[in-house]
Amino acid sequence: MIKTINGATFRKMIVAGAGLLEQNKKYVDSLNVFPVPDGDTGTNMFLTMKSAVNEVSKCINNNMDSLSEAFAKGALKGARGNSGVITSQIFKGFCSETGKCSEITTKIFAKAMQEGANIAYKAVTKPKEGTILTVIRVMAENAVNVAKKCDDFEVFLKKVLETGEEILKQTPEMLPVLKKAGVVDAGGRGIIVIFTGFYKILMGEENFEFNFEDEKKPQTVDDVIADINNLGDIQFGYCTEYMIINMKKKTTEADIDKLREKLMQIGDSVICIGDLSLVKVHVHSNEPNKALEYALELGELYNLKIENMLEQNRELKKKALVQEITKEIGMVAVAPGDGIANIFTDLGVDQNIVGGQTMNPSAEDIAAACDKVPATNVIVFPNNKNIVLAAEQANDLTTKNLIVVPTRSVPEGITASLAFNPDASVEENAEAMNEAIKNVRSGAVTYAVRDTHVDGFDLAVGEIIGLDDKAILAKGKLVGETTTKLIEKMMDDSIMNITLFYGEDIREEEANALADSLSKKYPEIEVSAVYGGQPVYYYLVSVE
Repeated sequence: MIKTINGATFRKMIVAGAGLLEQNKKYVDSLNVFPVPDGDTGTNMFLTMKSAVNEVSKCINNNMDSLSEAFAKGALKGARGNSGVITSQIFKGFCSETGKCSEITTKIFAKAMQEGANIAYKAVTKPKEGTILTVIRVMAENAVNVAKKCDDFEVFLKKVLETGEEILKQTPEMLPVLKKAGVVDAGGRGIIVIFTGFYKILMGEENFEFNFEDEKKPQTVDDVIADINNLGDIQFGYCTEYMIINMKKKTTEADIDKLREKLMQIGDSVICIGDLSLVKVHVHSNEPNKALEYALELGELYNLKIENMLEQNRELKKKALVQEITKEIGMVAVAPGDGIANIFTDLGVDQNIVGGQTMNPSAEDIAAACDKVPATNVIVFPNNKNIVLAAEQANDLTTKNLIVVPTRSVPEGITASLAFNPDASVEENAEAMNEAIKNVRSGAVTYAVRDTHVDGFDLAVGEIIGLDDKAILAKGKLVGETTTKLIEKMMDDSIMNITLFYGEDIREEEANALADSLSKKYPEIEVSAVYGGQPVYYYLVSVE
């Protein structure tokens, strides 16, 4: 019987939740309603949890308040896509309760789930039932009721998960679009997977180790300088790295674990991995001599390196001082292709974030881009409805004043940037941009990734489909044919311009030929083909 969860176990639970989600992210991705090749709910939720684990791994102790703060902070930094942002908000609320205690009981766990559901609902402007929000809310309500009578986590969490499965099965009845596609809510499945990881750890399963560093982007000096506003004083002054080889005969695996514990007592950012043949060590400390002394008890030192981070910190601050804010308003845009990024740059956008469908940037990515803009106020164009929430969350991670213009597509982002007036105030610009994007209708052409029936179409794997931001409007065997059908559905008497942003899989001649065909079909309308370079989507279409 498990009646309480301590910090050490809580740390393992966080890793296990992320680990099980990594193992199941492709399945969760496959539950996305539209059969397009950008179903990324599972991936976004995993990357959010991965960021949380990375932050928790930096915790030098197992105090519940420290772990809870790291869990919530890491999830926020890594939040991407609507599903990832909602997940980060669930655990923000969850950790606001767990951080108050030294050990978690079933009642505290239930209260934490309830607060997580409350915070998540508040984060969404128009919450929809039949989604991850419903699943976490119903699980939390059941948790509160079960905790009143049960203090055994084995029984408690099992019942909570059973309730989650029951409500997940009902999500297609709450959202007709799920029922049409024949799937349950992807985000709801993802959150159940995470809590199942928690449960498995409590039941003794601990096979959730995996490499979190494989997708980590290298940080450059420019990146550090861009984030200089958040650069504080360094607590530990010396970065010490070495390897231990030729172990002494008396050295055991337990001695390696003891070394790790000793290093955590004198510093942070501790890495101590390996076996009796080789141990790799990294530690930030004010006592590098002790870090070396402890290691010499085990064996010989090899590849020794000690760097003075205090001096590095001072140099970075000096460089930061020369970076002065030069203007009142800057702009940041999410661009899914190099061609589209060039267009935004030509329109005066200061920073482009590579992203979009299949590669939603995190809140931290967006905040970092905003920090690089030499302006007090930064207007952000998410250019994707699944990135808007992450852009809004980025406000908590930057010292800049972020204004998110909720552009849901690249055409909307381009129209918004065209409306920029450097002589107007940031409020006036935001108002003008929000008004301008109302006149844009956006479409996209891609391919179906599964057999399904949706929006009145029977779709087969590989068929070309055309959709706007609400529904699938056309299908066909050929890209040009389907694009033409899509535009037919999008047309009305007010349309004066059609722009085709062609992707990386479309040749320039092919795009120009389609533009010529459309010009003949609509002689009163200006039609142009522009290189976008985006993956996944053959064409992004703008009609206005």
